[in-house]
Amino acid sequence: MCGRFTLTADIQTLQDAFPFVNLPEGMTGAVGPRFNIAPTQPVAVVPNDGKNRLDFFVWGLIPSWAKDPSIGNRMINARAETLLEKPSFRTAFRRRRCLILADGFYEWRKTAGGKTPMFIQMEDGKPFAFAGLWEFWRAPDSSEVLSCTIITTEPNDLMTPIHNRMPVILPESAYSRWLESGEVDPGPLVELLKPYTASPMRAYPVSPLVNNPKNDLPELITPARI
Repeated sequence: MCGRFTLTADIQTLQDAFPFVNLPEGMTGAVGPRFNIAPTQPVAVVPNDGKNRLDFFVWGLIPSWAKDPSIGNRMINARAETLLEKPSFRTAFRRRRCLILADGFYEWRKTAGGKTPMFIQMEDGKPFAFAGLWEFWRAPDSSEVLSCTIITTEPNDLMTPIHNRMPVILPESAYSRWLESGEVDPGPLVELLKPYTASPMRAYPVSPLVNNPKNDLPELITPARI
């Protein structure tokens, strides 16, 4: 699964990594830096609404038919293998996809002494995009919530010793296909939902301070002394 991630890059770095995305003025403070993004918090997304515009959605997908928005707390991830089977995800897979911007994520490796938090990022530290789905939910009082979930898949060689799942990281060449607007045949998109190549990635242990989502500090991504 993917339960925590980071987006520490500044606006210019994000624009360089995603040159096709419109970053609205005054976005600097809203983007970050964020060192411990957790479920139910707003996350930076680019939805497939044809605008290529950065926005912020709640992390934890709330299906349009849900009666209680708290269902989103259990839908922070969506398994790639069952997207077309699950009522909560199958329509969104066809119609509402998004890029979720990040530059690292955390996973906990089981050890004899417990669990060790690991930080995973690209070797060059550059931002990347998770494959995500999004939904629009309207409350009884007519208030509206835009929410999203991160798609996960089997681990690559780097992640296998750490966890049995990893988030789907899309290559740049797949962005336009993933952001195609309107309803599409999901078949070709399934091909994109595979483990990212391990060679450009790295992982290292970090402080258990990351266990508490209230901690949002640069020290969280500093390699821990072992």
